[in-house]
Amino acid sequence: MVNSLLILQVTESDTMRTFLPSILWVLLLHCCGQMTQAEVFTSISHLTDLIYTEKELVQSLREYIKAEESKLAAVKSWANKLDALTRVSTSDPEGYLGHPVNAYKLMKRLNTEWTELESLVLQNPSDGFISNISTHRQYFPDEEDATGAAKALMRLQDTYQLDSEAFARGKLPGMHSSALLTVDDCFDMGKTAYNEADYYHAVLWMQQALKQLDAGEEAVVSKVDILDYLSYSVYQMGDLPRAVELTRRLLVIDSSHERAGGNLRYYENLLRKQLSELNQDYEPASEEPIQLGTYSRPKDHLPEREAYEALCRGEGLQMNEARRSRLFCRYQDGNRNPHLLLKPIKEEDEWDSPNIVRYLDFLSDEEIEKIKELAKPKLARATVRDPKSGVLTTASYRVSKSAWLEGEEDPIIARVNQRIEDLTGLTVKTAELLQVANYGVGGQYEPHFDFSRVSCLDCSRPFDSNLKVDGNRLATFLNYAVFLQMSDVEAGGATVFPDFGAAIWPRKGTAVFWYNLFKSGEGDYRTRHAACPVLVGNKWVSNKWIHERGQEFRRPCGLTEVD
Repeated sequence: MVNSLLILQVTESDTMRTFLPSILWVLLLHCCGQMTQAEVFTSISHLTDLIYTEKELVQSLREYIKAEESKLAAVKSWANKLDALTRVSTSDPEGYLGHPVNAYKLMKRLNTEWTELESLVLQNPSDGFISNISTHRQYFPDEEDATGAAKALMRLQDTYQLDSEAFARGKLPGMHSSALLTVDDCFDMGKTAYNEADYYHAVLWMQQALKQLDAGEEAVVSKVDILDYLSYSVYQMGDLPRAVELTRRLLVIDSSHERAGGNLRYYENLLRKQLSELNQDYEPASEEPIQLGTYSRPKDHLPEREAYEALCRGEGLQMNEARRSRLFCRYQDGNRNPHLLLKPIKEEDEWDSPNIVRYLDFLSDEEIEKIKELAKPKLARATVRDPKSGVLTTASYRVSKSAWLEGEEDPIIARVNQRIEDLTGLTVKTAELLQVANYGVGGQYEPHFDFSRVSCLDCSRPFDSNLKVDGNRLATFLNYAVFLQMSDVEAGGATVFPDFGAAIWPRKGTAVFWYNLFKSGEGDYRTRHAACPVLVGNKWVSNKWIHERGQEFRRPCGLTEVD
């Protein structure tokens, strides 16, 4: 039996290469993402503060450079003066000191002027800059943020089927930016994936790093290091012929590489055994570069992953002409609600069954800016309730920052709440506070239900404790506050319903509304939905979850479970 210790995984020989100067800011430029201390890659809002912080630090750095240059000029002037003086004095020391003025000035220089020069040299113009940067350092991204940003980029890569070269060359759908990834950036991306045992993405990014290095691009990382990671990751993906070829290529460069030598022997023995069992002849590895689709992407926890991501790309939509013909637009006055009689709101059908409607011009620009202003100081990583413990916690499938706003905080919030009640005919007295969410680079919320799937007859369980008073989440009212984008599909960030193949694209100032429960109180499982990752742009949404209690006479029960 081959000793398994011969397979030596690539280990960290040094600490993670600093991301800040390269990949982190490339991600910011590329995807308008947001990264601050403790998971700030989940929102763009706070990133604007970091931009101004960086501008302030650059100005401080320039002031430091100016001070250093001024100090150096003064020292240089001293050196030139003293150099000329010592040439004269050393040519005839006794004759020079024979003049009493020269003797006096020598004593004076050594007693006072050299002390002044010493003080000048010891002055540290960097003190101001160091103090400034130390003040702001607490808000800088840490290693966790850098890892999260890299993983977010890979999430975008998967969802929108973008290969590594597209990112490296600044090519996103509908745009070509100057934000490029270097060999070292790509290597760091691959190493981040490798450290997470994500060999699928490790292969894609190490391959891109190798491709750019082979093309002659300058880099700090060596080709040996790239091949070391790449060959082992390819082996983990089950491609033995290519693992053999890549390891041989590594040994051509560094024949003394012990790990590669041991791995090569193991790969070759394993490949011979495999070919013998299959009764096949050896075929050299493909010379085609490894690209998106070369290997199968590993399955994960989400059963509707493919359908969900296809909808995010604008594919697999089930809105045919027959269904479209049943959709209408109208002016909605809330069943002659006094607040809407003079100015009804435009309403469009987005889907027939379940019924999803969109309200146009629901939020004004003034209201949008006020909501953002109120929410920004309160933004924190969005949480979900653990179904086992009932404890609120962060989760990889919900990546955003959110804040909760009360109607009493500002007249505009109270006005928005009232408008929701007027339009829907449902009371918001038992509704949750207005939740505002801001998505950043790769920001998403994977398929989920807004309603609780456990009957409130068993409200003793922690997960359902929030349902004891106000009941389940009857309906969802979702406002699109702002979405800076090129076009809907290209920018991503759609709200999609995988069960029936619908995609609701963000449009500034509009809102969408749907019921999560049938009139019987049973959950409508068709309403499982997701917020697609934001590819390009700054997505703000606010939502109001309307609960059952208080709606008894506003939405009476139906005759069947699915009315």
